[in-house]
Amino acid sequence: MQPLSTITVSSDLPDVLAPLRELALNLRWTWRRQTADLFRSLDPRAFIASGENPIAMLPQVPAGRLAEVSRDEAFLARMRAEVGDLRTYLDSGRWFQRTVPGAQDGSENTSIAYFSMEFGITPTLPIYSGGLGILAGDHLKSASDLGVPLVAVGLLYQWGYFSQSLDRSGWQQEDYRLNDPTELPVEPVIDATGEQLAVEVTLPGAREVAITVWKAQVGRVPLLLLDTSLESNDEQARQITDRLYGGDHEHRILQEIVLGIGGVRAVEAYSALEGAPVPSVFHLNEGHAGFSGLERVGRKMQAGSGFAEAVAEVRSGTVFTTHTPVPAGIDRFEASQLRGYLDADGSGLSRLIPSLPVEAALALGIEDGGDVFNMAQLGFRIAQRSNGVAKLHGAVSRAMFQDLYPGFDVPEVPIGSVTNGVHRRTWTSTHLDDLFKKALGDVDISSLSDWSALSTLTDHELTEARDTLRGDLVTMARRHVRDSWLRRGADEAELAWTDHILDPNALTIGFARRVSTYKRLTLMLSDPERLKRILLDQERPVQIVVAGKSHPADRPGKEFLQQLVQFADDHGVRHRIAFLPDYDIRMASVLIAGSDVWLNNPVRPEEASGTSGMKAVLNGGLTFSVSDGWWDEMKDDEAGWTIPTADVQDQARRDEIEADALYEILEQSIVPLFYERDARGMQRGWMTKVRSSLVKVAPRITAGRMVRDYVTDLYLPAARAASAFASDPSLAGEFIAWKEEIQDAWSRVSVRNVSLEGADGAAVSTGAELTLIADVELGGLRDTDVLIEAVLGEIGAGDEIIEPQLIPLQRGEDGRWAARFALTVPGEVGFTVRVTPQHPVLASRAELGLVTTA
Repeated sequence: MQPLSTITVSSDLPDVLAPLRELALNLRWTWRRQTADLFRSLDPRAFIASGENPIAMLPQVPAGRLAEVSRDEAFLARMRAEVGDLRTYLDSGRWFQRTVPGAQDGSENTSIAYFSMEFGITPTLPIYSGGLGILAGDHLKSASDLGVPLVAVGLLYQWGYFSQSLDRSGWQQEDYRLNDPTELPVEPVIDATGEQLAVEVTLPGAREVAITVWKAQVGRVPLLLLDTSLESNDEQARQITDRLYGGDHEHRILQEIVLGIGGVRAVEAYSALEGAPVPSVFHLNEGHAGFSGLERVGRKMQAGSGFAEAVAEVRSGTVFTTHTPVPAGIDRFEASQLRGYLDADGSGLSRLIPSLPVEAALALGIEDGGDVFNMAQLGFRIAQRSNGVAKLHGAVSRAMFQDLYPGFDVPEVPIGSVTNGVHRRTWTSTHLDDLFKKALGDVDISSLSDWSALSTLTDHELTEARDTLRGDLVTMARRHVRDSWLRRGADEAELAWTDHILDPNALTIGFARRVSTYKRLTLMLSDPERLKRILLDQERPVQIVVAGKSHPADRPGKEFLQQLVQFADDHGVRHRIAFLPDYDIRMASVLIAGSDVWLNNPVRPEEASGTSGMKAVLNGGLTFSVSDGWWDEMKDDEAGWTIPTADVQDQARRDEIEADALYEILEQSIVPLFYERDARGMQRGWMTKVRSSLVKVAPRITAGRMVRDYVTDLYLPAARAASAFASDPSLAGEFIAWKEEIQDAWSRVSVRNVSLEGADGAAVSTGAELTLIADVELGGLRDTDVLIEAVLGEIGAGDEIIEPQLIPLQRGEDGRWAARFALTVPGEVGFTVRVTPQHPVLASRAELGLVTTA
């Protein structure tokens, strides 16, 4: 019989259980297992059916069960303990309060606004696609653990990122699922009138787009999520926040306008509601949020600043992080598109950002030639402090953007690096976490730099944990492969083989990441027959578990994925290699923990950082990687294996050489060590390597270390610089006047008559004292306006000074400039003298792009 209609039946929480909602709405439960276990014990079936989502789960718990636990003193005691622990966590002083002067008593009022297009915190809040979002989520969790005063800003997508499936041929299929805010761990931000907080942006044609503000609470960190899916908006406006990385350039521009401009307005309104000052530091996690800088410039100009002064003040408090080492990964738009959105009135000022001069603003992001607006260039020009996400990536970024700082060698380009990290409590499995506690105590070891106590873990303890984790991965993989084949159209009767794929005792290699060509998913397939021999060895079998999504518009990436899937479909090897569709945080936690070896083989140096291998390290997995991203600076032969990089230009030949090296290391080093057993049947050599990885590498890859680096190297200096402008209203004007004076005079600055006293001709003995003397014409500038330095160093290829030593020169009584020093290392040394501007507001000598050399 067909129903006339349907209704939804849900349970209401009894008053005594109301604290469960408080626990559910704070996403700290995603990294505190005791809280997650509390929800699981309430109703295991509802917990699983809800996707392990406490907010969606609570209405599904039968009223009878709620009544039962309302009388269960043991459950209520656990609930009260978790609520108490959460409140203590939220209220207690932490690392930031203990270590930053003035933070404990409130005299230090630094706060940070962190903007990102995606946040990967939990699968129950599906507003992420991959590495950038996971990194942002781990950043928030660690900022919370450390007590860093941070508010985050992102978008609440109606459909989020796609769910991945495969067709019969192994071609990726994309499906989107609607996100219902009532089933997400978010709450509307309520304004003073009792309505949901909303801000607006004005698009061309006087179209007002309303943006409502939701909040997800990530421990101590509020994450503000912006939403345009409102009935008051027209259809196009409602679709702005529809999908993550969906649509064309126009759609992307609109999303970035909402994130950047709407985000600044939302932060300001939220701060007013909370009675808190607007953040002093704005951190742009990639160029997507670059328009936030333009909005802040416009606000300064509305308050009376000139454009140059406003830019200087905004720059002082802005941090920009770039995540791409290749130009193709940067958002680039036609300048005419942005000109249209900024929508100048008759005076040349923007209607989108009141008081902002359109052409001057566009100049901050225009590439040479004037037709393309580069969001990364905007990021560097609107932020005084910027960084890559690994040491190698910082070096690559300095070379990529050297043209923004003319006259300076690549090492002096003012782009630093903060190597990414991963949130330890999120990514460490229960089994390894228990071992950590046994060796180091029940503390958050992310704050410790010395993990040497982990070397006391026994072979037996590590083996037991690793065997359990590998077994969990095999169980999960069998289920996912079976489900995948059913979705691909297979019949239940033909899938008995999926119950027996993979071996819980075999060497297991994991490979999971976004599937793009430079990550070389198919490098392992370069010699299929050789790979088959490795996989099918009867005595020492190897198995590989692979996962990852390709961007819907990335056809070459999809083709790589299909090649891998088709290889995994081969009847001869399908029990040894498995592809798991729809990679997400939940799958990652099992796949990463269960892999004995984590494989990473991108084209060096095109991997900015990569963090999946870090998560494997925390679970006793070993690294097998190209020397790229984070592994380039942390590689250790006692903790993993490094695939050598072929120094050839032809990519096909390079792939061939590096694939051969991959096979060689696997066959000759990794496989024999894994299957080597001592007289007690233990993997003594393997576990020695695991301990070495845990002790040497693991302490360096935590997001706690990463966030501390951001605080000390970037946030606090930016806050001090911003505070200087705020406390001295005349500083911006004085600085701009000084800069104009410097630029006007610079063509008259020169260095002449450089001489080296104390040298016998062209040779000198090591240790002999030398005096470098130069005549410097300052063109009317003051001595304090410039820094005059001797530049000394070894001569490299191209007759350039490499790794120069910089020695300041001082003006003598005769008016000449001189420096006295000794050279202690033999060899050919080049020297010159250079002049650069200096001012307290400048964070780098390269900022103005002005340098004069002899």
